[in-house]
Amino acid sequence: MLLAVDRFALTTNNITYAAFGDAMNYWSFFPTGQDGWGHMPVWGFATVTDSRVPGVDPGERFYGYFPIATVLKVRPERISERGFYDATDYRQGLPSPYNQYTRCSTDGAYVKELEDYQMLLRPLFFTSYMLADFLADNDFFGARQLVVSSASSKTAYGAAFALREMGDPARIALTSPSNRDYVEGLGLYQQVVDYDQLASLDADQPTLYVDFSGDEALRHAVHDHFGAALVYDCYADSATNTEFLKADATLTPEPRFFFAPVQIRKRNQDWGPAVLSERFGAAQRRFLQAVSDPVSGWMSLCEHRGFEAAGPVIRALNDHGGLPREGHVVLLR
Repeated sequence: MLLAVDRFALTTNNITYAAFGDAMNYWSFFPTGQDGWGHMPVWGFATVTDSRVPGVDPGERFYGYFPIATVLKVRPERISERGFYDATDYRQGLPSPYNQYTRCSTDGAYVKELEDYQMLLRPLFFTSYMLADFLADNDFFGARQLVVSSASSKTAYGAAFALREMGDPARIALTSPSNRDYVEGLGLYQQVVDYDQLASLDADQPTLYVDFSGDEALRHAVHDHFGAALVYDCYADSATNTEFLKADATLTPEPRFFFAPVQIRKRNQDWGPAVLSERFGAAQRRFLQAVSDPVSGWMSLCEHRGFEAAGPVIRALNDHGGLPREGHVVLLR
């Protein structure tokens, strides 16, 4: 079956895919056959242009994981009302969530008017939602307050949105002075402080650190300040740091990397895939409505047309990171 890529999103998440392309096999999803070259994966929408697969017709649209390319050839299996999985040989053994393609016509979380926001936020919010669920599933490790670094990042404030709905402990944002007004305007954190104000936080309350920065110096400062009150250190990936979490025997508790597929597997066993999909879909609709609300001012869409326009966006995201208020989408058709 052939899928023509219509549009895709670009965030610092895509830079992470490239940075970890060898270490975490992201280059394996869409091999080029050319040494030293790879297709940067993106999330987006595509339309079926040719199908030899019963149950999937030309003209149908799907959301999923694509190369930055005009066409993707796939071999669908496990075809259902919800969509299919790509069974192409080179994608065997890779994490299944990246191989799943979702029918727009039956996706309970899909809203046509919010396509651009879905591309930008769904893969990030899935991590956000599963992280919030993981923390709630573990009763927040006994914490009464959560300290979140890089609180302006899309994955961080997505997690804060999901946590707010789960009745979590107090959410405290750590951010840079330049992003403080933006983070305060989100209304998702009970307290917002600059990084250099870390010492002002209450160190007597059981505290859970949710790290979206990957900054080792900051991690040590958090451990030094909270000491025995720090009950869990969760490294939730980084919007700016493209290095792996390094083992550090001097830190107690030991930092733990959160990997969403592990919690997804657990909830698939606990609830079943249909229930997980329903719960996530409902949460995503609420989140996308909040982000797209022009009154809230959480995000401004930046639309770019054609491959030529994608290059400068990728370079800017790599060199400088993205502004928290901006969401970049590329239209090919």
